[in-house]
Amino acid sequence: MAWLSKCHAAFRSRSNGCWSIRRISNKMGETFVNFMGGSPLNRLSWLRPSQGFLNAVVASPATRWIIFKSGMPLLATDPNTEKRTLALLTTKDVEPLLGPGPYFGQGQNPGESSTEETPILEAARFHGPRAVFLGLEERDPTTASALPSSDFKEPEVAVANIDGTPYFSVDVADLEEAKVDEVVENSELAKSGVKVAFTDPRTAMGALDVFSAAVFASARSMVDWNDRNKFCPTCGSPSYSLWAGWKLSCTTLLPWADNTGKKPCPSGRGVQNFFHPRTDPVVIMLVMNEAGDKVILGRNKRFPAKFYSALAGFVEPGESYEDAVRREMWEEAGVKVWNIQYHSGQPWVSREALRHVRLCANDHLAFFRKPFPANLMLGFYATADPSKPIRMDLDNELEDARWYTREEVLASLNATSSTTSDKIASAWTEDKAKAQSGIDTVAKAEALFKMPPTTAIAGVLIKHWVEGNIEAGNSVKGFL
Repeated sequence: MAWLSKCHAAFRSRSNGCWSIRRISNKMGETFVNFMGGSPLNRLSWLRPSQGFLNAVVASPATRWIIFKSGMPLLATDPNTEKRTLALLTTKDVEPLLGPGPYFGQGQNPGESSTEETPILEAARFHGPRAVFLGLEERDPTTASALPSSDFKEPEVAVANIDGTPYFSVDVADLEEAKVDEVVENSELAKSGVKVAFTDPRTAMGALDVFSAAVFASARSMVDWNDRNKFCPTCGSPSYSLWAGWKLSCTTLLPWADNTGKKPCPSGRGVQNFFHPRTDPVVIMLVMNEAGDKVILGRNKRFPAKFYSALAGFVEPGESYEDAVRREMWEEAGVKVWNIQYHSGQPWVSREALRHVRLCANDHLAFFRKPFPANLMLGFYATADPSKPIRMDLDNELEDARWYTREEVLASLNATSSTTSDKIASAWTEDKAKAQSGIDTVAKAEALFKMPPTTAIAGVLIKHWVEGNIEAGNSVKGFL
């Protein structure tokens, strides 16, 4: 993808109304940020319990809303260029969908406010769909605003001094369709001639730039988590939203709850983690030989024809990430690995990455019945001995797994790239291939298989290795 060759960064700075890509560096070198990673928002997590802040910021004319319907994002399409991006609505646009105010810190009855001194009522919503505060896009991302809670004794004054765009998200699937359609049609965007429509999230991803994809990933994950957790996991009672959508609690704990004849909900005792957003870590690893010129790729029985990728699997309880890499490689391919090195992470996986997880996660397939679960893909390189046999008879997940040379991978990448910019033609790889074979292997080798795109972390791991950014011994050049 063209975006990959243009940026290795998480943030964008605004200059004269335009966005520019910046790189993030530290003492160890340059950090690589994958598609959907590098959130540009200051999440202001310490202000989530502050209903004074939330009610003030939601009323700001600068505030924008990302709207979903059953997980499908609302996209805006320019009628002249047909370019699509997230439709960002104002609070005035979406007010008919949010229910009665105040929008955060609601009381038992519509229109009532709760007191912030009661922890189980902090920024709670009982009336209307669950809404999520995503954070603040600051105009100068190099100087994140502190915005301490003490500043919000007069919230309206404090919010007026915020320099940036606050973002919220909400899913309107449970509202009347006619009402939702009316709001969309009457939005400022629609009235300006822009086409607005709800779109499948996987299709939507292809239309997003780096900035929008990162915001979209957070928004989609959070509305999905709120939608899938409408009941208390300990007693089965309905749950409700607080902390601007970042925490849930059991309705039996509310001061006005009628619990006659019920046992106390266990979630009300001690410190509980039942009601915070979950993230499921997944390791995905590209294993090479000690010379660094071969890698193991595998294909699951459910993969499309000739599709190969890096192996992957869920991290299990009691494991470190390195433990998971060793276990998954042994279980899936019968391979012992060492010299495990972290490369980068990718939050909230894409469809392609979901397929890669299925390589080594058949026991968890039920988890994928809803698209886009809250996974964090963690990319690693490791070393193995190619003289040892690969075996797939332990858990029988893979249809095939084998060692491929750099030349074979390079040829397949070039043959399957959709655009010239996607083709890998670095001097290092071409010269290396010619030196080893004596002929122009890069140009003439037949494409043996298909591989994931670089919007998926598996494609990034493969691309960085084949370009020579990963040396023998797994030393990573320029990214960590």
